[in-house]
Order: sequence, then structure tokens, then C-alpha cells
Amino acid sequence: MEASKARSDISLEVDGERRSLTVDNRTTLLDALREHLDVTSPKKGCDHGQCGSCTVLLDGRRVTTCLTFAVAQDGAQITTAAGLASGDELCSMQQAFLDHDGFQCGYCTPGQICSAIGMLDEVKAGHPSHVTDDLAAEPDQLSDDEIRERMSGNLCRCAAYPNILAAIRQAATP
Repeated sequence: MEASKARSDISLEVDGERRSLTVDNRTTLLDALREHLDVTSPKKGCDHGQCGSCTVLLDGRRVTTCLTFAVAQDGAQITTAAGLASGDELCSMQQAFLDHDGFQCGYCTPGQICSAIGMLDEVKAGHPSHVTDDLAAEPDQLSDDEIRERMSGNLCRCAAYPNILAAIRQAATP
């Protein structure tokens, strides 16, 4: 197949809005969002899945969009950090990041927030991590080590980790 003809029509629900586009089959979900749909909340950091700045919730699970082909996600529901708020009311994780100054330059913040939400959902579903002691622990009972391990795929160049940890702890507490 000729490279110029290797294109597909796909449809994505991004932050509650159904969007249709045509992409080269090699286009990452990150590039489809940023370059084709002008959705700039997920950031391009390393482009190798190592920094987490491109993390979004894909059908409710956290994923690094730089490692995901857009064509494989046809019909998927994508929530970016920009789509978490309800009007002018921030979601609890966004508010916690503000309350605890869980950002400095802010570049990693959208990915950190989406990853934190996905991480807490994984805990609720009973998914263990490398340091999990108690598989029956509730999200608000997570140790600092557990949160750090589960968030280890999201890097912060400014080293706001103590504030990010405090924000996640606040959002996890009912």
C-alpha cells in the first residue's frame, strides 16, 4: 500500500464532544489530538512514553498518548485534563492541585492530573502495584510509597513531587 494512501477516517469522543478526522495510520493519538483537533491539554514531552506529560483517560483508563496509534482508538472516549471540569467547577483532583500548589511550570500538570485520577480508579478496582501491602486498602488509605510508585511514570521537571503527593492524598480522601 502506498504511504500516501495509508489513511483512515476515525471518530473520537474528546472531552464529551464527538470529533471526526482523517489521519495517516502512523499518527499517534497525541498528534491526532494536538495537531488535528487542536486539543492542547496533553503535552508532548519525551515522545517515548517515559515522562507521562501526554497522559489522558482513554475509555476511563490512563494511557500515554504518544505510544498509542489514533487509528486503534476509533470510537474511543478520551478525557483530557481540560475535560474534567464541570463548567467553571473544577474536579476534585484539579482543585487539590491548586490547593497544594501541585505544579510550578505546569507543563506536566495535565498528565499528572489524568494519571492521578486513573491511578485512584485502578486502586478502587483492586489493581496492585509493586509496593502494595494491602490489596483491600481504600484509596484514602494509600501510603505515600504506594502513591509514589503508582505515579512513577509521570515526571515533573520542577520537582513539585511533595505537593503533587499532597494533592493526590487530598483528592483520595472522601
